[in-house]
Amino acid sequence: MKRTSLLLLTLLFSTYLLHADEGMWLLGKMNKPLRDEMKALGLEVPFDKIYSPKHRSLKDAVVSFGGFCSGVIVSDQGLLLTNHHCGLRSVQQHSSVENDYLQYGFSAPTLGAELPNPELFARFLIDTKDVTKRVLKAVEKGMTEGERTLMINMKMNEIAAEVSRKDPTLVGEVDAYYGGNEFWLSIYRDYTDVRLVFAPPQSIGKFGWDTDNWMWPRHTGDFCVFRVYAGANNMPADYSPDNVPYRPDYVAPISLDGYKQGSFCMTMGYPGQTDRFMSSFGIEEMMNTTNQAMIDVRGIKQGVWKKLMSQSDSIRIKYASAYDESSNYWKNSIGTNKAIKELKVLEKKRAEEAALLRWIQATPSERKDLLHLMSSLELNYKNRQTQQHDMAYFMETFLNGADIVKFALMIMNIDTEGEEKQLMNQLREILTGYDNYDADVDKEVMVTMLESYPSFVDVSALPAVYDSIYKNHDGSVQAYVDTLYSRSRLSSLDGFSSVMHGDSTYNIFYDPAVELSMDILTTYFELNGNMQEASDNITRDERLLNAAVRRMNADKQYYPDANSTLRFSFGTVQGYKPSDGVFFNYYTTPMGIFEKMRDHAGDPDFVVSPRLLELFCEGDFGRYADKDGSLMVNFISNNDITGGNSGSAMFNGEAELIGLAFDGNWEAMSSDIAFEPNLQRCIGVDIRYILFIIEKYGKSTRLIDELNIR
Repeated sequence: MKRTSLLLLTLLFSTYLLHADEGMWLLGKMNKPLRDEMKALGLEVPFDKIYSPKHRSLKDAVVSFGGFCSGVIVSDQGLLLTNHHCGLRSVQQHSSVENDYLQYGFSAPTLGAELPNPELFARFLIDTKDVTKRVLKAVEKGMTEGERTLMINMKMNEIAAEVSRKDPTLVGEVDAYYGGNEFWLSIYRDYTDVRLVFAPPQSIGKFGWDTDNWMWPRHTGDFCVFRVYAGANNMPADYSPDNVPYRPDYVAPISLDGYKQGSFCMTMGYPGQTDRFMSSFGIEEMMNTTNQAMIDVRGIKQGVWKKLMSQSDSIRIKYASAYDESSNYWKNSIGTNKAIKELKVLEKKRAEEAALLRWIQATPSERKDLLHLMSSLELNYKNRQTQQHDMAYFMETFLNGADIVKFALMIMNIDTEGEEKQLMNQLREILTGYDNYDADVDKEVMVTMLESYPSFVDVSALPAVYDSIYKNHDGSVQAYVDTLYSRSRLSSLDGFSSVMHGDSTYNIFYDPAVELSMDILTTYFELNGNMQEASDNITRDERLLNAAVRRMNADKQYYPDANSTLRFSFGTVQGYKPSDGVFFNYYTTPMGIFEKMRDHAGDPDFVVSPRLLELFCEGDFGRYADKDGSLMVNFISNNDITGGNSGSAMFNGEAELIGLAFDGNWEAMSSDIAFEPNLQRCIGVDIRYILFIIEKYGKSTRLIDELNIR
């Protein structure tokens, strides 16, 4: 190939190459060029202070919070900071109309008043090991993709199980990286006694609600405080009044010095999932199926919830967390589809794939096996197009719809002969579900789901329940739902209790909710089975594509897509230009809160407590003020984050805590599939605003006294 052709190919493939601020890196694979880049941007400490497999380091203060968010340990008594929206379910579960911690906040005056949360855990990473060779030994030549997946999963589970057999205080998990081309074992220690310590009111922790979600400028105090407790010898233990605060290996120090434009910033946390190696065909499918189904179906369901939540404090409290989680991904899907179109992500991907194909054609060793890779991807995505579309709407409607279906599926899955601890966890999950459930609300959700679903899918994707509606209820969805909830034992907690106490006159398989769930499972397996061959081929081809991209640019170091394992990103604090003639600054202050209150007068999502307004007007920000005397609320950096990074610690060049990441920005919502260096920003809540709220608003000086503030 001529030199000019090689140069052109490299330029066409430029978006696969890395920018200084791009990357959710594995800490153990930070090579010297990356460390040098960090130093050039402003890192002042040796990298082994951030991560070391041999001694205590900053990574020991970073946790996976509940498996869905991140957090950071900030005191030698196990105090943990995460986001308000990460702790929202716990705050909700402890709230009632009489003690509305959602609306008024919560502050435990003593250790004994801190509230337990049996469903939570704090996960600390102990070690990681490359087990790729061992896992791939399970793969034999001639296996189908389905057989390959089965054997790999068995080997991954086997390797993971060895960890807890050797040490019951440890948990092993093997995860796939680079599209299933590499496998690493992560060894964790999980602490399951995690207690709520402090939560600001939602007027602070959720200021702006759906309107401001994913937006900049932002003015949200999105933080929550928990504490990790331990049993004997500082080891994990289930909740007990006898447990004591956990003594951490490392405590994140806190800086009050702030930052400025261009200041070094790094984040550590547990990002959920990105798909930046995904083909253009996969991106297009995601837009038209998963994302569009979330937009359409969740929009309908949230409309029901919001209407009924506005009519009752009891309903508002019960559904606060469910609504928050649902609406978060709903708006994310809207923004993602919008950004993909506006930033021409598909067009860029197709240009990259054309360049890759030319490289394959010009490279004999690649041409032999991969010449038809792109055409195979295109064909198999096309072959499952209808089924994947229907499956997306099916999942949102039925498996993520009415709670009674979820209860039935969970009850059917109870293993009464399994380990007692596992059984208790299953029962606790169901009981928690009933605590956050209202039959009248659920009925209305069920009606809207059943009525809207047929308009989205092919008739072949309708479960058998629709035959019953037409034959036995004259086509009336309302009549069917009324009958279902009146006859099912699972429509109330009392009914569930009678089921679990073994009523001999009751056969669970004849319960209407269980019958509906069986219909739903039948349809699910049919839809999945109809596209299984195409799905297996897509899994294979996406894995081959991932490996080919990295071989093509063998001189580049690639970070793997996020997969809920500990990751590290670095960059700088900086504003951005979202559109022509517009520039967004890198920080916000209370002035913006006053402005939003004015612009959204009468909107409950922008109401601020009188006490906080008084504090702002007094202007006594003390040591939490910036150098010019103002109080910083939120700030942005170009750190690379995604879902799961919520609650991730944001550190300065001295490895000191300066904030908590809690959101991305609207203009770069396609970030899970393509990094946009000029637009993508990480939104964080300033640690000084957090401490100001704890001390001045919450008057919890006992917590401030625990911290290592520099």
